Amino acid sequence: MTTPPTTERYERGIAVLDSISAESGRAMVDQMRKIAPALANWAVEWGYGEVVSRPQLDLRTRQLATVAALTALGNAAPQLRAHIHGALNVGCTPTEIIEVIQQMAVFAGFPAAINGVAAAREVFEARNLQFDPHASE
Repeated sequence: MTTPPTTERYERGIAVLDSISAESGRAMVDQMRKIAPALANWAVEWGYGEVVSRPQLDLRTRQLATVAALTALGNAAPQLRAHIHGALNVGCTPTEIIEVIQQMAVFAGFPAAINGVAAAREVFEARNLQFDPHASE
C-alpha cells in the first residue's frame, strides 16, 4: 500500500475528515488507497483539505449540504450514511437531517427522499438515537 502524502493540504484535509468522521473516514481512505491511491489522496487533499476546510461555512452547514446533495443524487447510499453519521458528529440533530432530506423531495423527487430517509433510519438505529418523527412535521 502506498503511503499518504505529507503535504500541508493533506494534513489539513485529514484533520477535517477526522473531525467529521472520526476513525471511519481514515478507514475509508485507507481502503480506497489499496486500489486507487490517487483517488484517496484527491479526496483528502482537494475534497477536505481545499474545499471542506474553507472557513466560509461551518462543518454543520457543510454536512447538511452534503446530506442534501447525496440524497438528491439518489445513488450514493453508503456515502449518504457516512455523511449522516458525520452530520451527527459535528452537532446536527436528527430533526435537522430529516428536514434536509425531506426538502429533497421537492428538488430531487420522492424516491430520492424516501431512500434518504431509509439511510437516516439506519444510521439513527445504529447509534441508538431516539428520534421523534413528529418533530419534523
